Order: sequence, then structure tokens, then C-alpha cells
Amino acid sequence: MKADSRAHIASSFTAIKGAMIDETYSVFSGWDFERSKRENLDRLREENFIGASSATWLRDVAKVLNRRFDPIGRDRPLVVLAKHGLPVEEWKPLLLWHMTRDEFLVRDFLETWLFSEFETGTFRIHPDDVQTYLNSIGERGGTTEHAWAEQTTKRVAAGLLKIAVDFGILRGSNAKEFVSFHLPERSFLYLLHAMRDESLSASKVVASRGWRLFLMRPSDVEHELLRLHQYRKVEYQVAGSLAQLSLPCSSARDYAERMVA
Repeated sequence: MKADSRAHIASSFTAIKGAMIDETYSVFSGWDFERSKRENLDRLREENFIGASSATWLRDVAKVLNRRFDPIGRDRPLVVLAKHGLPVEEWKPLLLWHMTRDEFLVRDFLETWLFSEFETGTFRIHPDDVQTYLNSIGERGGTTEHAWAEQTTKRVAAGLLKIAVDFGILRGSNAKEFVSFHLPERSFLYLLHAMRDESLSASKVVASRGWRLFLMRPSDVEHELLRLHQYRKVEYQVAGSLAQLSLPCSSARDYAERMVA
């Protein structure tokens, strides 16, 4: 983990500003790897090449992207895929994965609280339910940058729900309902490579909490692996408690290059 990691900071600012899916895709589509992160974001603010509706929103986009992503390092594959025009529906799940590597609140909300609600068969989610969850984030290692006023907590709760809607996990206006979510095949394969990059064994890949972002249980992951094995897109063998997984590429970065080759 990098020294300036914000992985345990529960940021009200980024949660309230939301997913920024279209904005992030547009910025990364025009990213120049010959320039530094600061130079790219300065160009964004100066040229507004994403067509932001106001100077304030443009500033907020730049600030959120600066906090969320490391385009030269960890998040480079995400930028490469946007630059090469990977369809947004395949790119979106990868955006969610990358942005939650260093954003405690969104990751914890989806992996811990929302997935638990999904597992217990909750039908509707209300903002008040999320506010109750937010009162306990410190118990799971989250740290707020400052004490939140009641209105901030309400805005964060609404922001987290909207992020889940934007990524296709929930739907609805005030009360939200779960959507039957399907992870595209190439997105699933990319995430397998990304988890393998973290030196996870085959069994730990299957059991990873990261799949909860997409409402997937270990049994769902294994079912998809067996399907891909049948079509010779991966090699997945299980014998008792032992599992072996062979993937098409050596890393997520290599697989990203293959996706857009």
C-alpha cells in the first residue's frame, strides 16, 4: 500500500460527489501518459474538454480524480482501457473495483453493509437505513477527516445510494431496490487477473470479498469459473479443498492490453 494511502479515510466529499462514471471515462480517454497527473488535471481545468456544466463542477471532478486514482501506477490499466474505447458497460465494473481500492467508505458500504442486506433478502433500502450504518463505520476501521454534521450524514447516505444506482446495483428514486446484476465476461476475467496480482491463491480469489461489490457469492464466482473452464477461457480445477486457477495473462495490465488489442 502506498505511503499516502487514503484506504481507511471515510471521505464525505467523494461520496457526496458520486461515481462520476462518464466524467472519469472522458478524462481518462484524453489522458496523456507523457504528462504528470498534475499536468493532466491542470489541462482538464484549463480546457474543460469534458464539457463540464460549470467551473465548480469541473474543479470537483479534478479534485475527486486526484484523490481516487493513480493513473501512472495502480490504475494505469483503467486509463488504457478508456483510451482505447472499451465499451462503458464493460469498463464500469472495473472503475468500481479501482476506485474502491483507496476509498474506504464506498468499499465498506458495498462489501459489508449493502451485501449483507442483499444476503438477508432485504427488499427496499431507505436513506435512513444507510445513516444508521454510517454511525458505525469507526468500528470497522474507517476514519472520518472531521466530525460530520447531521446534514452531511444525510448527504453521504444519499450519495452512497446514488453510487450503487449509477453502477447498476440498485434502482429507484427515494426507496431503492436491488437489481439482478450481471458482470460482463471480460470484466470478470479482468478482475480475476487483478486479484491474482494481489498474490491471492485460487481459493482466496474465489472467496474474495471484492466480489461482493457486484453482489456475487463465492458459489457465483465458482459457477462462472467452471463455465469459463468449459469454454477453455481459463483453467480451473478443484479437488477437495485444493483449487488451481490458470489465467490467460500474467497480470491485469497485460490482460487490459489484450482486451483492446
